[in-house]
Amino acid sequence: MSSLRRIFSFDHIIRSLIKLSALITFGALFFIVGYIFIRGIPHLTLDMFALEYTTENVSMLPAIITTLMLVALTLVIATPIGVFTGFYLVEYAKKGNKFVDLIRITTETLSGIPSIVYGLFGMLFFVYRLGFSYSLLAGTLTAAIMVLPLIIRSTEEALMAVDDSLREASFGLGAGKLRTIFRVVLPVAMPGILSGVILSIGRVVGETAALMYTLGTAAKMTDGLFSSGRTLSLHMFVLSNEGLYVNEAYAVGVVLLLIVLAINGLSTYLSNKLRKGE
Repeated sequence: MSSLRRIFSFDHIIRSLIKLSALITFGALFFIVGYIFIRGIPHLTLDMFALEYTTENVSMLPAIITTLMLVALTLVIATPIGVFTGFYLVEYAKKGNKFVDLIRITTETLSGIPSIVYGLFGMLFFVYRLGFSYSLLAGTLTAAIMVLPLIIRSTEEALMAVDDSLREASFGLGAGKLRTIFRVVLPVAMPGILSGVILSIGRVVGETAALMYTLGTAAKMTDGLFSSGRTLSLHMFVLSNEGLYVNEAYAVGVVLLLIVLAINGLSTYLSNKLRKGE
């Protein structure tokens, strides 16, 4: 009887700790989001969405457009490389292959590198060594390297989650390797792959350190691959760092939070919709 009481007491303590941890996590999230909204929403004005940046309106529209351009170019470069690498690791590479182990170790290592290191590498290699200067191209290439581990890993896990019986059934019906991958495996793994790609968008949108040393912090509209600019997160950092536009920085933070929340919501919605479509 005493042992049962001890087990019940221990189980009750564990459940209480889990609930407390969840409460602290959600409480911290709501506090941060609520604080930024309370400080930022009153300072959101139409002038902050003007086409050109001035010291009077501190417009964020050029930064928004630069962010969209950076995200689009980053996905164009990183998504095919990351997805095809994931397919190679799962579908084509032989088990126990040392080259595969090397790719996985490299991917895990890249995912753990601080963003400031990516920024320093991008500055030394893309900006100075290749002569791209502070530009959209240098920022895009750096961001593509940053999100590659996330896309590769999400693709690999999504493919590994596909039941081997589906592959065997396809082969048994006479389908080739490539046809099996695109007609059988890919539709099932698509929700996981898409989630990784969309989450990589969130990382690019919220990045500052790596882009500050490669993209630059020019407030004007980016007009080409070799033109400098600033993303929305960089815009917020510069405004708060100057100390003259702290209220406007909070307003930019509101827009940035809404974009990140929309990206996460889109990821969840598309994943659920694709799973239901199966």
